[in-house]
Amino acid sequence: MARLRAPELPQNLPWLNCDRPLSLKALRGQIVLLDFWTYGCINCLHVIPDLHYLAEQYTEHLTIIGVHTAKFDHEQNLDSIRQAILRYGITHPVVVDRDRTLWDQYAIRAYPTFVLIDPQGYIVSSVSGEGRRFVLDRLIQHLISEHAGKGTLSPSSIREIVPPQPSLTALAFPGKILADEPSDTLFIADTGHHRIIMTTLAGTLKATIGNGLTGWQDGDWNSTQFASPQGMALDSSRNLLYVADAGNHRIRQIDLSQQVVTTLAGNGLQSRSLFPYGGKALDIELNSPWDLTLLGNQLYIAMAGSHQIWVMDLAERRLQTLIGTGAEFCVDGTPDVAAFAQPHGLTTDRLELFVADSETSTIRAITLSEPPIARTVCGQGELYVFGDRDGIGSSVQLQHCAGVVATQGKVFIADTYNHKIKHVNPVTGECHTLAGTGTAGAQDGAGAIAQFSEPSGLAYAHHQLYVADTNNHAIRCIDLDSLTVTILSIPSLCPPGVCLPANL
Repeated sequence: MARLRAPELPQNLPWLNCDRPLSLKALRGQIVLLDFWTYGCINCLHVIPDLHYLAEQYTEHLTIIGVHTAKFDHEQNLDSIRQAILRYGITHPVVVDRDRTLWDQYAIRAYPTFVLIDPQGYIVSSVSGEGRRFVLDRLIQHLISEHAGKGTLSPSSIREIVPPQPSLTALAFPGKILADEPSDTLFIADTGHHRIIMTTLAGTLKATIGNGLTGWQDGDWNSTQFASPQGMALDSSRNLLYVADAGNHRIRQIDLSQQVVTTLAGNGLQSRSLFPYGGKALDIELNSPWDLTLLGNQLYIAMAGSHQIWVMDLAERRLQTLIGTGAEFCVDGTPDVAAFAQPHGLTTDRLELFVADSETSTIRAITLSEPPIARTVCGQGELYVFGDRDGIGSSVQLQHCAGVVATQGKVFIADTYNHKIKHVNPVTGECHTLAGTGTAGAQDGAGAIAQFSEPSGLAYAHHQLYVADTNNHAIRCIDLDSLTVTILSIPSLCPPGVCLPANL
């Protein structure tokens, strides 16, 4: 059977993490692994540890190149891709596949897809999806053995790799935020620093929970470790904070009285099952829990990785799928048919749950009845239909919305890739822009001129909306009376292990 030569990598595309474009011709003698990805795809994020593993195992003979092919319009923005590379710790070269040139040349059909190229420049294999580490590992081992014997294998001569340098900001990519009026406390998921920050509602630092290193470690607040923590829920009656520890595939519990962190649910393994199931809290595998909301003893979980909403009975210490078949679509109805697509935000008005269903750019609602029933509040419910349009119901267009909070008879929305904050009437589906121009930036002021950069989390207290302004590494405040946007200053907060002079 004739071998297929791999199409050359274009030299006129932007390249990141390296100081010059790479070519397959220059990489002759190396095994090359192309990873076709886009940074808003959770499946693409799940395989990053596999890429790190392969890079470390085969340093001498393997070159990994990310091919970033955007799904959403905003994902084509070069600065946003740079931010994503920094946020997710990607150190290999990345080529930005504008106009989907490489996607088409390599006949790619799904995210993520891996294309393995042998040292002579021929395509050996193309595999899609998660959980491919073992297959790729075996193929690479075979290629090394085969081409070492043929004399066609040579050690890497690439010297152009320039890994991203982290910025020394007090917050790093804060993903979610939670406000509690009675205790005058703001809880911030400092996602990029792998810690939880507690401040007053005015921004005075109360506590830092976590040592800033990514990992899984229970214990006191100074030694405990998280991995990209996201959404939180407060159990005021027990003085406990629950945290969606997304990178660890666990739910963590913070005892605010004893100042101790423990693991509440998840055994640390990523679940590969997309079918509804359940089990004991500490025995069960979870899949990127992203946001939480609490009603009584029921802790509801946006399980982004399996496209489902889950529930944990805190008294029984058991979890199960509440609704969602595991298929990545927008389908309304009962648990046996309902489908979600990477739910990233979760809130409640105590009558329904509301979901920011990111990949279909819709806001969904789930009744608290038995059985629960899903419906679409606004948005068109299609994986590849998105935009920026106010309106009613299915006429509304959002772009990868990731945060929601229900208050005052409205659901406020972090319309993440449109860099806007919006609100929708959950009964009528009428949706309007509250603040943001639609262009990424960090401008304070009146809502009509204010700018955000990938806002991902929302909280409400004292007629103020708090925004986790993720790519600005900041918390922003929207006064709902004046519709004025300001930044929340946290003067004494430093990056982990670093305290800069106050005048810097």
